[in-house]
Amino acid sequence: MSAVPRHPDPGGLPGPARGRDDHTAALPGPAPGLPGPEVLARVFLSRVLEPGDVTGGRWVRELGAVDTARRLREGTPPLPGVSDRRWAGLCARAARADPERDLAAAREAGVRFVCPGGGEWPAQLDDLADARPTGLWVRGRPSLRMWALRSVSLVGARACTEYGAHMAGTLAAGLAERGWVVVSGGAYGVDGAAHRGTLAGGGATVAVLACGVDRPYPRGHTGLITRIAQQGLVIGELPPGDHPTPNRFIVRNRVIAALTRGTVVVEAALRSGSLVTARAAQRLGRHTMGVPGPATSARSAGVHELLRGGATLVTDAAEVVELVGDIGELAPDRRGPVLPRDLLEPEARQILAALPARGAPSAADIARDARTTPDDAVARLYELRALGYVERHGDGWKLTRQAMISGRADPDAC
Repeated sequence: MSAVPRHPDPGGLPGPARGRDDHTAALPGPAPGLPGPEVLARVFLSRVLEPGDVTGGRWVRELGAVDTARRLREGTPPLPGVSDRRWAGLCARAARADPERDLAAAREAGVRFVCPGGGEWPAQLDDLADARPTGLWVRGRPSLRMWALRSVSLVGARACTEYGAHMAGTLAAGLAERGWVVVSGGAYGVDGAAHRGTLAGGGATVAVLACGVDRPYPRGHTGLITRIAQQGLVIGELPPGDHPTPNRFIVRNRVIAALTRGTVVVEAALRSGSLVTARAAQRLGRHTMGVPGPATSARSAGVHELLRGGATLVTDAAEVVELVGDIGELAPDRRGPVLPRDLLEPEARQILAALPARGAPSAADIARDARTTPDDAVARLYELRALGYVERHGDGWKLTRQAMISGRADPDAC
């Protein structure tokens, strides 16, 4: 049974019989139909332009995807903003691009292509402006747009500690229980722990890859990414069969940041790629959160710098939801344990506080230290004796063992 987010209408994909516009292509299933020129142009551009190419994004915004693709195919005249060398490289890639072949490969792998403006396109990705993806390759049945409406990204170190893996899994499971979709990058470490924690909690998760969604990376996560595709969504900007590069991992992070309402960084060193995601979220006006770690841990140093720079400190899913959720989704108040002496009336607590740890002072001495009258002190002392806090020794009074133990239960309260 597929995991879905616990909120209304998880948004299963419409089948061909229910209709669709030209902004969705390569839907799994029979008779997918012919894609329109806009889809073909954007599939072509996903093969030619690198993800996050703002110059190419400006071309698409100013000329349109169809005309930009045509100019790249023809090769002349060059489009503005690039050197002759780079233009020649783009034209060489354009000569090898075959959008129909890419769509056929995607259909064979159960992958669809989603374009900006289509019914499944998450509008928040438009905040990336000219760095917006030309389109997204999506593997999995649910609607990306619907799932992204209530989503949080959870990222962190690949070489995380046991603490980092535990916190990522616990946070993810807690978010899943509250009906939130957890988005991460499918990598080792915190990413993998976040995906596994979500799936273990019966929730919904999305993996954003820096390669073609038909070839899971890293290889060691093939089983996990396959499971995510079966129960959730695997998405990416690169066409089928394309491979990851270091730069593609970095630019992929902007999609994770833009797609979600907020980003939580669990563990990160000072040069961690997950900080790129967090800073992108800050630039986009998304909530940015960090989970603190030991002050001596190099793997938490980046998170601590993020917190010093204005990110919000969170320690559990309730605190995350309080920040990114709707009005009224508040985390519970954090309080220490309630001690029996906390339930005493203020006058009785004042008398109890006046008794020393050793010795048996008289009621008059206790009254003086408590700044009250002897008669009031005697009345309160008998009340405290009935409750087991004090006992009488001749003309004096002393604390019982129960009072001594309860007084030590919270040594920081004084």
